[in-house]
Formats: sequence, C-alpha cells, structure tokens
Amino acid sequence: MTQTCALPLALIQLEIPPPAVVAKIGEQPAWFIDALQLQPADYVIVRPHLGEALPAFDRVSGAILSGSWAMVTDHAEWSERTAAWIRAALEAALPLLGVCYGHQLMAYALGGEVADNPNGWERGLKTLTRNGQGDPWLAHLPDTFSAWLSHRQSVLVPPRHAQVLAHSAQEGCQILRYSAQAISVQFHPEFTPHIMSACLPAETGDTGEQIAGDDWARELLRRFWLQTRPQSRARAQGA
Repeated sequence: MTQTCALPLALIQLEIPPPAVVAKIGEQPAWFIDALQLQPADYVIVRPHLGEALPAFDRVSGAILSGSWAMVTDHAEWSERTAAWIRAALEAALPLLGVCYGHQLMAYALGGEVADNPNGWERGLKTLTRNGQGDPWLAHLPDTFSAWLSHRQSVLVPPRHAQVLAHSAQEGCQILRYSAQAISVQFHPEFTPHIMSACLPAETGDTGEQIAGDDWARELLRRFWLQTRPQSRARAQGA
C-alpha cells in the first residue's frame, strides 16, 4: 500500500551517556531533536545497544548516527551490527550523517582505519578549515569555521574512495564524504555551550564558558535534514 505521509528521520543512538550527563541534558537524540526543532512525527529513535533492530531503508527518510562514550575499536556487538547496516544503507542510497562516534563508525564500516588520536584528546570549541571548494553541502561555508569537539579516537586513514572535506590542527579528517547521500563529521553540530559543558569533566577547563563560534556547524546539520525531505517524499510514494 502506498504511504501518504512523509517518512521519519532515524536518530540512531549509539550507547548511553554517563549518568551525570543524562541527569543534566538527557541522551543524544534529545540534542538533535532540539537542534533541528523536530516534531514527534519527524523522527524515530533507534537504540542498537538495547538490541533494537536497525530500520528498514524504505521506512525512514535518512539517518543520523550519534556520538558515543564507547570506542569503535572495542568492536561491541551493537557497533559491528550497525557497521554492517551502514554498508547496506550506502548501497541503498539512504541519506546518512555520522557524528563523532557515528563518523568514526561510518569510516570503519567502509574500510577506513580508526584508532586513538596520536595528537591526544581534541575537546572544546575548535577552528576547522575546509579542504578546497565545490562540495554542495558546504556551499557558501567560509574557509574556516568553529565547531564543538570531544573525541579521543579519530579516523586515521579514511576509506579509499572518501573525500576529506575539512581538517583541524589536531584532526586530519573532520568531514568525510562517501557518496552523494552519505557524509560524516568528527565535530558535534548538535552541541551548544551548555551541552559541551555538561559532557566535559570540570577539571579539563574546556567548557562551554568559551566564547561560542558562528553557527555554521549547526547550519550543516540543518542542510542534511533538508536533504532528506525530497528523499522522504519519494520513498513514501513508492518511487
């Protein structure tokens, strides 16, 4: 039967934050819901770490893979299962956006190398630099922009056919494009200074008290969301 409503965006939650973080700001899906001002019909939350099945490609308009306090190199069952789903989703041309852990997991799933960042823990508000011009998702983006980061592991070697679209002083692969529909970012476009402060230990000193940068990172998140809308209509109509 042909569906008559737009399909939801899948928010793939990858593990649970520490209890102290949850008490302050909730879990990862809430941050994306707030950032994109999503309504209940706009999204579905999927939690592979709780054994939930990853969505069928004809039931969602696209997917965002969240950050996590886990490590890709731990090869947890739920993480490996999600990696297999990513490979199939890419074949199905489902729009995908990986964020932080989701970025690393996409790169790993598609043949890249993920390990501890030899430059250490990148955290706080950092300056990112674009690599060249021409990518439509980055249209009108300035050559440098600010974004919130907190990660210990990195994509050390990107997948063979991936394009590296941005870097920082500490991280060579800040944005990777795998296909017209699939992209990932090491930074957190969904973060606010309040979320950053809640996620970092107080002793680091790298909290949301820093001066917030521009909103380009958040704009890229919005652009991905808008990209899924035509796809949503096409899939809902059985195209």
